[in-house]
Amino acid sequence: MANELSFRPKTSEIPKLPGVYRFLDSDERVLYVGKAKNLRARLSNYFGPLDSLHERTKRMLLSASDVKWTIVATEYEALQLEFTWIKEFQPPFNVRFRDDKSYPYLAISMGDAVPRAFVTRNRELKGVKYFGPYTQSWAIRDTLDSLLKVYPVRSCTAGIFQRAKRSGRPCLLAELGKCSAPCVARISQPEHKALAKELGDFIGSGNDSHVTNLKLKMQNASELENYELAARYRDDIGALERVLEKSTVVLDDQVDADLIGLSRDELSAAVSIFMVRGGRIRGNRSLVVDLELDRTNAELLEYLLQELYSAGVKSEPPAVPRQIMVTELPTDKEALELWLSEIRGKGCSISAPRRGDKAALLATASQNAAHALQNYKLKRVSDFSARAEALAGLQSALAMETAPLRIECYDISHLSGTNTVGSMVVFEDGLSRKDQYRKFNLETADDTESVYQVLMRRLKYLKTDEPNERFSYRPGLLVIDGGLPQLRAAERALKDSGIQGLTVASLAKRLEEVFVSGLDYPLILPRTSEELFLLQRIRDEAHRFAITAQRAARSKSISSALVDIPGLGEQKARLLLRKFGSIRRLKLASEAEITQLPGFSERLANIVLEHLAD
Repeated sequence: MANELSFRPKTSEIPKLPGVYRFLDSDERVLYVGKAKNLRARLSNYFGPLDSLHERTKRMLLSASDVKWTIVATEYEALQLEFTWIKEFQPPFNVRFRDDKSYPYLAISMGDAVPRAFVTRNRELKGVKYFGPYTQSWAIRDTLDSLLKVYPVRSCTAGIFQRAKRSGRPCLLAELGKCSAPCVARISQPEHKALAKELGDFIGSGNDSHVTNLKLKMQNASELENYELAARYRDDIGALERVLEKSTVVLDDQVDADLIGLSRDELSAAVSIFMVRGGRIRGNRSLVVDLELDRTNAELLEYLLQELYSAGVKSEPPAVPRQIMVTELPTDKEALELWLSEIRGKGCSISAPRRGDKAALLATASQNAAHALQNYKLKRVSDFSARAEALAGLQSALAMETAPLRIECYDISHLSGTNTVGSMVVFEDGLSRKDQYRKFNLETADDTESVYQVLMRRLKYLKTDEPNERFSYRPGLLVIDGGLPQLRAAERALKDSGIQGLTVASLAKRLEEVFVSGLDYPLILPRTSEELFLLQRIRDEAHRFAITAQRAARSKSISSALVDIPGLGEQKARLLLRKFGSIRRLKLASEAEITQLPGFSERLANIVLEHLAD
């Protein structure tokens, strides 16, 4: 199989040195850029038997027609060159994170002769210093309004500024003390720029140092009996303290860090970044990515750091903090730390805390990442054009006469061979129809036999001519959660029930392979295609519904066993179940633990324990 790759270089030709390699297609377009400590060892992994490679890696290799490499002196140089080429060539198989939504930023146009402070969602403005992102635009506007009382930087548009300059009359903000009026030279341009820098320093640091300085100035003014100036400092202190109060204190006030949580599945990944400055959360941002090639969490985080702290074509990157905390250390941690330290101008460390407040906050960031991933999937599901594309893609891939407007998916769940439950979920026009979900209680724990039984019970309803029975509505596609054995069981059920003309497929979770009747080999749908995303969504929903139904059945069986105990009704059985969770845990409970529950005497607790001991 390896001989199919005609461009494979001889192993002896590949150097055992650090470097960067590129896979190119027949048009010389760069498909993928990677780096290696040892080029020969790394590239040899690509040129083994194709059947041994991950499906997505195989797809990239079959799209390529050449591979080239560049030798560098160190791993750090390899890291830098890889970053540069990914940004230049935008290879389709490299990881590229993107915002899951547009966030508001507080921006200061430090590149202007007279800087302006404003709120924007545009991250591509040149010469602008950004702070954030923030979750609510109204909150940052309110914050900016408070800060302009202390740092009266220009916030008007260029048109208003020029009009005031021509007329010699400042706008209302100057009269309210929220602008130092550089338009009419009440403050010089260098002084105004220094004021804008102070504003940026306060927003960027987010700590109490500015408040401490103002308190010293207030005290000095008071000692000099300049009470009017002291009162102005007092008001400024109050304004800054109110701004700081709006930021949640989560860590020690010396902590300046970005905490990055990660959540992923087979098709997509999301990260959530908490920006902590002076121990306070100053902003939050989420990014999502569709995975073209199989990537470890460590590799994903390395690519994220590259994107996050690299300058765009026009915009400046976020400031590099003193610490970056991640759920898993990225590959080439030392080289990344050196690169980030050079950008920052000071040291920057990368760590993966496992306990304490930092680990707890990192866990919260991971929860936010999971939420961002879920929202990203829901947006794709709810998009009409994406659903239409998915259904058309399934029609083409499965060679169906019409698009499958109604899809039914089946899954089996059991616990150690007990309480076996089958689930059926229904999607119409790419959207779930929860009112038509069904569950099936089964006696067998064998997956293939369970699939057969569930489909035999479902398919018998297709023989009726009653159009009002929703359960008899004919599906366009049957999907089974599983591999080839489950598909064979479904085919047997179709044959034995006498139902013809139904397309049936199974979806294997390991490589997202689609097994279809009549084909010897599974279909591999495009990695980021809408049709694969829809199948995965339906499969996951069937699995969720099966698990929920199985747990409910298990809970009911436990409750039934408790109700059989003399003197124990349904209400008290539920109390025991809520408290201890299982019969096994209840058997280990003491009499004192049971009597703590309302309505349980020592005698009743004894009866419960004696009955369970039998």
